[in-house]
Formats: sequence, C-alpha cells, structure tokens
Amino acid sequence: MRLEQLFNRRSLLGKFVRWLLLPLLLLWIINTVVAYQISSAAANLAYDRTLLASARVIAEQVMVRNGKLHVEVPYIALDNFEYDNRGQMFYRVSDFAGNIISGYGDLPQMPKNTPRTELYPALVHFHDDVYRERPIRMATFYKPLFEGGLQGMIKVEVAETTEARQYMTHQVLNYTLWGQGLLVFCALCFVGLAMTRILQPIRLLGEEVIRRPPGDFSDIEVGTTHSELLPLVAAINQYRRRLAQLLMRYQRFAADASHQLRTPLAVMTTQAEHALRDGSPEVMRESLTELKQMLKKTTRLTNQLLLLAKMDSGSHQLRRDRPQPPFSLLDSIEKIVMAKLAAARRKDIDLGLENRCRDQNVPIHGKQMLIEEVLLNLLDNALRHTPSGGVITLRLYDAAPGGDRGCIFEIEDSGPGIQPEQREQVFERFHQLPDAAPGGSGLGLAIVKDICRLHDIDISLHDGPQLGGLLVQLAFKR
Repeated sequence: MRLEQLFNRRSLLGKFVRWLLLPLLLLWIINTVVAYQISSAAANLAYDRTLLASARVIAEQVMVRNGKLHVEVPYIALDNFEYDNRGQMFYRVSDFAGNIISGYGDLPQMPKNTPRTELYPALVHFHDDVYRERPIRMATFYKPLFEGGLQGMIKVEVAETTEARQYMTHQVLNYTLWGQGLLVFCALCFVGLAMTRILQPIRLLGEEVIRRPPGDFSDIEVGTTHSELLPLVAAINQYRRRLAQLLMRYQRFAADASHQLRTPLAVMTTQAEHALRDGSPEVMRESLTELKQMLKKTTRLTNQLLLLAKMDSGSHQLRRDRPQPPFSLLDSIEKIVMAKLAAARRKDIDLGLENRCRDQNVPIHGKQMLIEEVLLNLLDNALRHTPSGGVITLRLYDAAPGGDRGCIFEIEDSGPGIQPEQREQVFERFHQLPDAAPGGSGLGLAIVKDICRLHDIDISLHDGPQLGGLLVQLAFKR
C-alpha cells in the first residue's frame, strides 16, 4: 500500500484503512488507560505488602524496659529500611497514649475514617499523603502488646515516597504502549496488504475495460469473477449495451437525415438554377414560391429529425421525483385547432371540437410542448388524408371510472383510414403507406409514439364509427 493512498480522500483502500485506524486508536487509548490503572493497582499492592512487612519488623523491635516502651532498630537495618534504590522511607512509633517513641515526629497523621484494608489479616490502614513536598504512601499498623505489666495497642507508621511505584507503573505502561502500538501498526500493514490483494480484481476489471477497442460493445465475460463484482460487471455490460443502442440510433439518425434532406436540397438547388438560367420575372417568382414551400417542408422535417434525436438521447426524459406542473389540455387543443384552421378552410373541411369532460379545463401533467407536438402531428395527418369537403372531429371525454386513465382524446376523420394489418407499421420511422397523401415525411406518428411512451399515454388506432375514416385515441393518466 502506497502512503499517498492512505491520505487520498478518493482512495477506497485509504478510506478503509482510515476507518479501521480510528477504532484501533480508540481501543489503544482505552487499553492504555486500563493498563495504567491495573499497573498502578498492582504496584500499590506489591509495595503496600512491603510497607506492612516493614511495619511488622519495627513492631517486633518494641519492648518494655523498666516499665517503659523502647524501640531498638539496628543501624544497618535502619539504613536498609530507610533508603532503597528509587525512593525514601520514613517511620514513626507511638505508645499506648499516642506519644512518639521513635522515628520522624513530623510525619502527617492518618486522616479520620480511613478504612482498614481487607487484603491482609492485620490491623493496618493505607493512605496517600504529602511529606516534605513529596507524595508518599503510608501504612498505619496497630499491634497489641502485653509485656512487663503493660498492655495496649502500639502504633507503627511507615511511609514511602512514590518514585518506585511510579517507576514500576511507567514501565508497565511503556511496555503496553509499545506492544499495543506495534500490534496496531502490524494490523494496519496486514490489512493494507490484504485489501490490496482483495481490490486487485477491480483493477484488473478496469484494465480489461480500457483495453477494449472503441467499437467493441460486447459483454464482459463473467468467468471466474468474484461474486461481489458480479453486480458491477452486470451494470457495465448493461451500460455498454445502452451505449451501443444509442450509437446505433445516432448512426441511423445520421443516415436517415442525410437521406431525407438530400432530396429537398437537390430540388431547391434545381429550382434556383432554373430561375437563374431563365431570368424572367414569372419563372423567378414561380421558382421562389416553390422554394418557399420546399423550405417550409424541409424546416418541418429538420425540426422533426431534431426532436427524434432528442427523444433518442433521453434529453426529454421526465423525472419521476419532480412531476411536471399541470396544464390545460383543452387550451392546447384549441391552440392547435386555431393554428390549423386556415388549412382546413382551404380544403373546405368541417373542423369541430367536442368537450364532454366534467372539468372543462381538463388539467393533465407532462411537458406541454411535447403534448402539443402530438396534437399537431395528429391533426396535420388528419388534414392531409381527409379529402376536400370532409369532416374532422376532435373529442374530449372522461374515462371510465375505476381505472388509471383520467380523460380520453379522440380525433376522427372522414378519410380513407388505415387497414388493421398496417396500423402498427405506421408508427415506424420513415414508413409511409403506398396510397398515403403527399407532403408527409413518415416521422409524425413515430414522434407521436415516442412522446406517448414517455408520458405513459395509451395510443390506439380504430375505424371511425361516425365518419368512416380513421379514429386515433389517446388515453391520458389521471
């Protein structure tokens, strides 16, 4: 494991090691505190036993002479008793009345209510204090004395500075710190090595994806892939398949666009050349009129091609977590009818609208621009295929209760209609019926189908029950 990976915020290995390092450090600190308390208690236990033993040795030296208590501690014994390698010891012996017989008279007195220890079968009390500005540990030992006609309890106090205890505690603490620290370091190293080996299949998978040539969209072989990586491999394969489909759509769009635009551009070029060669005002006016009509058709075709390209790329996808604001379907229908009213009058077509919905505004959710594109394409198809003097009727009514559909929109014309076996084919791109009216591009119903699928609108084609032509029905969701 490289050191920069440990501090890289985007490194999965570094993140894992850091997450493991925090609890290990916390456990290390807790263990150190517990070890310190245990070592301190162990040091007190060991040295308290020494204090008690010293107090007993001194107590054994107490005797009665001429009716008085005396303490005789040999000089050598006193020298070994008072000083050790790391600390200094002090003592004091008091008689039955509390008078000092021997020792250091200025030793602090034992505080009241100091409990007697239960660790030893002796009348001894341990407590901490300060003597001559140094911390000490004192043992107060009571021994009954029956000798020479005297009887009572003598008190022997032994004090020791805490250097030796602290040294022992620090030694145990150092061993714990270094031992546990080494253990944490080794654990992190082993975890880093293990994670490096564990993450190696991910790196190999990335290298395999990079080695693929740009045009290779075949699935990655699962083979001996680890089970934890199967969802990732499946997601990559699915994404590559979607990418391949999108590329095919773009290729098809490029081919279709070049095919569809080549003819009108060639026609417009011919018209312009003819006008320039002739030069007469009548021919130029006629050519300009034809150019204007051809430009309108080409512009319409280009807009349809661009809309299809956007639909294929997913830029018009609706977000389920952010619903579109409602708009009035009736207002959109009336706007489209008004836009096509002049075209209907030129063909003497009776264009009518019937609204039988309870809510006259007919609010629906979706992208208003796309819904209006559907209405425009359907009405444009009906106008092209309805003969002069025909009838086109648009209807709005509520769907049957109990379902998931709110309202139904129908457009029926008195044209030739479409045979049942051809009704699915008309939704294919650039597909036109043999007897179709001129002026179409074969994209209108394909656009309608894509927009309806995007908005979850059910579209169906039927025979017109009243006018005898084609009936197109759209069922909108509630």
